[in-house]
Amino acid sequence: MERLLLLLICFLFLSQPNNCSSSLSFNSSTPLCHSHQSSALLHFRNSFSVSDFDFCYYYPPKNSWKMGTDCCGWDGVTCDTMTGHVIAVDLSCSRLQGPIHPNSTLFSLRHLQRLNLAYNEFYPSAISSKFGGFANMTHLNLTYSSFAGNFPSEISHLSKLVSLDLSLNLGMSFETPSLKRLVQNLTHLTELDLDYVNMSSVSPNSFMNLSSSLTSLSLPYCGLKGRFPDNIFHLPNLQILLVGYNHNLTGSLPTNNWSTPLKSLDLSGTEFPINLPNLISNLKSLKELHLSGCNFIGSSNPTFLSNLSQITSLDLSNNNLGGQFPWSLLNFEVLTYLDLSHNNFTGQLPKVTTNLTQIFSSNNSSNSQLVNMIPSNLEYLVLSNNLLNGTIPSWVYTIPSLRYLGLDYNQFTGHIGEFQHNMIPSNLEYLVLSNNLLNGTIPSWVYTIPSLRYLCLDYNQFTGHIGEFQHNSLVELRLNNNNLSGPLPLSISKLVSLSHLSVSFNNLSGPLPLSISKLVSLSHLSVSFNNLSGNVESKIFFKLKNLRELEMSNNPLLSLSSFTFATNILPKIVSLQLSSSNITEIPHFLQTAEYIYWLDLSNNQIKGNIPKWFLEVGKDSLSYLILSHNSLTSVGHLPWKNLRYLDFHSNLLQGPLPVPPLGISFFSVSRNNITGQISSSFCNLSSIGYLDLSYNHLSNMIPPCFRNFSDNLIDLDLQNNNLSGTLPMKFAKGCRLRSLKLNGNQFEGSLPQSLVCCRKLEVLDFGNNKINSTFPRWLETLPELRVLILRSNYFHGALGNPKTKFPFPNLRIIDLSQNEFHGHLPTNLFKYLKAMMNASVNKGKLIYMGDNYYQDSVTVAMKGFVIELVKIQSLFTTIDFSNNNFKGEIPKTIGELRSLKGLNFSHNNLSGHVPPSLGNLTNLEWLDLSSNKLTGEIPIQLVDITSLEILNLSKNYLFGQIPQGKQFNTFTNDSYNGNWGLCGFPMTKACGNDEGPPPPPSTIQEDDFKFENGFHWKVVLLGYGCGFVFGSVLGYLVFSSGKPKWLLNIVFGE
Repeated sequence: MERLLLLLICFLFLSQPNNCSSSLSFNSSTPLCHSHQSSALLHFRNSFSVSDFDFCYYYPPKNSWKMGTDCCGWDGVTCDTMTGHVIAVDLSCSRLQGPIHPNSTLFSLRHLQRLNLAYNEFYPSAISSKFGGFANMTHLNLTYSSFAGNFPSEISHLSKLVSLDLSLNLGMSFETPSLKRLVQNLTHLTELDLDYVNMSSVSPNSFMNLSSSLTSLSLPYCGLKGRFPDNIFHLPNLQILLVGYNHNLTGSLPTNNWSTPLKSLDLSGTEFPINLPNLISNLKSLKELHLSGCNFIGSSNPTFLSNLSQITSLDLSNNNLGGQFPWSLLNFEVLTYLDLSHNNFTGQLPKVTTNLTQIFSSNNSSNSQLVNMIPSNLEYLVLSNNLLNGTIPSWVYTIPSLRYLGLDYNQFTGHIGEFQHNMIPSNLEYLVLSNNLLNGTIPSWVYTIPSLRYLCLDYNQFTGHIGEFQHNSLVELRLNNNNLSGPLPLSISKLVSLSHLSVSFNNLSGPLPLSISKLVSLSHLSVSFNNLSGNVESKIFFKLKNLRELEMSNNPLLSLSSFTFATNILPKIVSLQLSSSNITEIPHFLQTAEYIYWLDLSNNQIKGNIPKWFLEVGKDSLSYLILSHNSLTSVGHLPWKNLRYLDFHSNLLQGPLPVPPLGISFFSVSRNNITGQISSSFCNLSSIGYLDLSYNHLSNMIPPCFRNFSDNLIDLDLQNNNLSGTLPMKFAKGCRLRSLKLNGNQFEGSLPQSLVCCRKLEVLDFGNNKINSTFPRWLETLPELRVLILRSNYFHGALGNPKTKFPFPNLRIIDLSQNEFHGHLPTNLFKYLKAMMNASVNKGKLIYMGDNYYQDSVTVAMKGFVIELVKIQSLFTTIDFSNNNFKGEIPKTIGELRSLKGLNFSHNNLSGHVPPSLGNLTNLEWLDLSSNKLTGEIPIQLVDITSLEILNLSKNYLFGQIPQGKQFNTFTNDSYNGNWGLCGFPMTKACGNDEGPPPPPSTIQEDDFKFENGFHWKVVLLGYGCGFVFGSVLGYLVFSSGKPKWLLNIVFGE
């Protein structure tokens, strides 16, 4: 990415009329050059090889350098008209490759005044101190020439130097003494360009004594830090000042009486405090203002920019600016570049009158939004990553000079309209509308733009077929994540310059055209998640020698057998994704995949042992290997030394646990048949962040060295094995742990109290072990804890009252069931469970707990079934305190937990009335208060819980008439059995006037605490109000495969 950025800078620089070559090339009538100088030039040039990589691909080569001809007539050479001495050499963009040695013949040209070696590759040499011997040098340009090392102080001897350009030499660095000498000695300097040169150890004060003649100072991306000297802003001739992206650089801009000829100012990505209105009022001559990602103070409304009518280039991106978009900026007649991306601007693009001379805002008709005319000189319009909405009017596409249109990552809707042929943009090169809500078909004019090179319409809602392209200028085509259908167009084969083609996540059908083989420049091809069919012919890829990234996953009708058995194709493949492709073997052509970096063959039918030849593939390059959901039985030794991500989960692996390479950060072998113990070799995995060994048959103790993982470990999942012993984990301050799941083992002892150091912990699951301890109250201080499962252990004692002011602020799931807790329910705890109170948070959004690498799964008791949630929806909230020995009344504060989906207090010793406040739990889907000592009537308020699917109040001492209506009309006798004082539907006992409460027994029946002998659950399929409410629970469940057994038992009676 950095190399591409530098190439873009090179391209923009060389496209200017006053580029490096034009300023240093001369066509004067000169005498014959001296023979020794001619020989020195040829020897210098011939000391290099010629690189295959062309930094300036359209730049004409210098072919006139030939022995026996007058060097004064050679391209790029200028001689003194009186003496014949060579005084200027321009070898820029000559593809020279190799070091410049100190004894190079270049340094014998003592009369040189101008030297341009820009855009070559002199790596791995430093700038020789011999460059300081050119006593008459006035212009030295070494930009983007791959020089490295420290800047030689001898350059400061060039006292006549007027222009010095060392920019884009990423390996070069300055020290403070060398820079100070340079600044002090070069008193005639007018231009100093040091972009991307490392100055992280330089004091900005070193620039304090710069020449008053200086007109241009360029220091972006130099790593400068500290305070920039104030006097620089007062240099009398300074017209260009570029210090952007020195992220730790600060200073003070003049506030009063700042008279400056500045025409170009870039303070982007610095810490300068900027008062925008004051800055604008002082800069009367400004034409280019770049303030991306700045530190604005005071008002930063861009309407202040209306005074800068002479502005040609304006960048205020990445500034969190908001409010209505200032469309008056389009009044600037000379404006060519406008970038206001990555802000929070709202509103709609203004519409235009029929005569195309006046633009007005559709959402604000005030004069402040009036625009006099379409900005005819505008070349770059970048409004990406804002909150703009509405439709995109056609005038935007028809700005006559427009080359780049970026409206991506907004909220634009509607169709892209058609318009007449004579209005088709003729200069547009980049059309970027990604990540909006645009719909309809892609208009025909898009396919006819002759200059279009980048078309990005991905992540929208476009429908219909992809049209036929009329020109072959496209370099990048992104149409993925839409609703496009039909076949790939025949004209795709004409796009001979195409390097990136992405149409994934659509509804495309038909075969993968054989004609794609004509796209010899293609480096990225993505057709995943479509309905493509037919055989993928291996010969498609024989000519695609440059293809580096190939994605063909999830096309169920596509046959890849011919493709996977082919050899000698895709020699440069770096990323291959063939998930869910019905392949039965690892593709054979990978045997020659020397550069493979990412390989995803998950969800296929690959079985047996991994072939030995595959263990030799990408030994030095493979970083991501995903072979999950296959039928592999053995993997053997894992040789990939640079592997970072390895996923073997859901296979049939047997035998001992494989040990991943030392640098691994993600390792999963869950849901296999692995046996034995965890090897102490895992202690060497110092970079491990995600470790999932769950659902195997591992035994014995966790190696003591696991305590060393606490610094880097993010997710540890060892659930459903047969591990035993106490937990060796000791977590240090700064612990990054987000999820710890040890459910379903034989662990003993207590929870490690050092977990309190893990401030990012979200999921803690110690269920179904042999932990013998009191409630770990210290967990209440963890600010991010969302899931706490301690079910089925030997926890005991009272829960007590919280010790912190706001305990468990993010807790959504708490399961303390099947333990030996006693005492009263913790009223003060329920009072502060804030995350269970706001029912509207993330409503309607499927947001799951986890991150980009790993999503959590837990096992919970829900509606009478023990169910694994393979993903946990963030809005899923439940409390389960069942099968303990809690006593006393149910706290009324439970009624404040309005987000609750499930509440289970069954099989305890609770007494008193059912609190009417439970009627406030309007999101509740199951309520189980069975097998307690509750008395009184069933509150009528419970009828208002229209989402309630399952109710169990059985085996209590409730009396009176059962409430009627809504969901209560769907419940059966099972919901109320054992309450002899209840009457009315659905009970057979009718209500009479002499009904009274039966006396509660003095003791509790032994089987009241036996979950398996208690209430027989029955799911109600038909509900009231919410319709077929049973289906709603499936929104919280993602099953790994097939039909869940419990659902088969209910629906099909299996």
